[in-house]
Amino acid sequence: MAGFIEGVDRGQTVLFPDRLEDWIGEDSLVRVVDLFVGELDLPGLGFARSAPARTGRPGYHPAVLLKLFIYGYLNRIPSSRRLEREAGRYVEVMWLTGRLVPDHKTIADFRRDNGLAIRKTCAQFVELCRRIGALKGDCVAIDGSKFKAVNNRDRNFTKGKIASRLAHLEADVARYINEMVRIDRQEEGEARVGKVQHLARRYGRIRQEIERLKAMDKALAGEPDGQISLTDPDARAMATSARHSGMVGYNVQSAVDTDTHIIVAHEVTNQGFDRDQLSPMAIAARDALGRDDLHVIADRGYFSGTEILACHEAGITTTVPRPAPREMQPRACS
Repeated sequence: MAGFIEGVDRGQTVLFPDRLEDWIGEDSLVRVVDLFVGELDLPGLGFARSAPARTGRPGYHPAVLLKLFIYGYLNRIPSSRRLEREAGRYVEVMWLTGRLVPDHKTIADFRRDNGLAIRKTCAQFVELCRRIGALKGDCVAIDGSKFKAVNNRDRNFTKGKIASRLAHLEADVARYINEMVRIDRQEEGEARVGKVQHLARRYGRIRQEIERLKAMDKALAGEPDGQISLTDPDARAMATSARHSGMVGYNVQSAVDTDTHIIVAHEVTNQGFDRDQLSPMAIAARDALGRDDLHVIADRGYFSGTEILACHEAGITTTVPRPAPREMQPRACS
């Protein structure tokens, strides 16, 4: 390929092999991650298995898995399976983990078992940014984002959904009974017997589903928010920005510094609206920034006289537009 830039021959040998250190730039972000995790008191933060067990097969140090977790966050890689692949092919991750390749289940278990410790790590990072002057902290913006849960909409139950499904099933029952009567009168022989048996089996399955829905309706009486999710018990049905649509998931609240865009506080909720989240998030952001006063900006979904008053009493100034009268009530998702 004369006239083009030539690459290195794959079979070329070298006297001194390349080092991973040589492939990582001095200003690479992974160097910051490595230094930050190296300075953390992992046992003090509550990370499990910070000390090796006396017996059994050795496990991964939590620092290695935490570095991998932070790398995935910074590069928008939430999947444990994708993080496993990245650890085996990306030089930056190889440098960060010492060429260790934890399997996806180990990564997922680490995130599941160390949720509180990871939250404390986030707080440590915010504190570090505040100490070195990276966070001015005069003003934060608060907003919520909807994240879909694993729970399918068909496995989330409310009073309205159950009533609608029961109405459809009762209509199906009436139709099957009428069809069986018609077949019994107009047809005869083996064909009639086969059709009647087929309809009877379907009728029995529908009756079982009706009984299941009625039992679910009784169970809803003990739920304070009138919802039950079978796959993700904490997930809730909530409306989205699209018209006449919704999803089963979570409402993640974030408070972001307006100058640096660094998240200073966050909270996962299952409330479908933001109206009651203003003061809790504002106070959490103020405490994370170590300030006595704070200016908070939020959209009209956060407008609530009670919440604004609570912020005022906590020394927090709020800027929240007043919604139109028809927008004052939170939207429901059936």
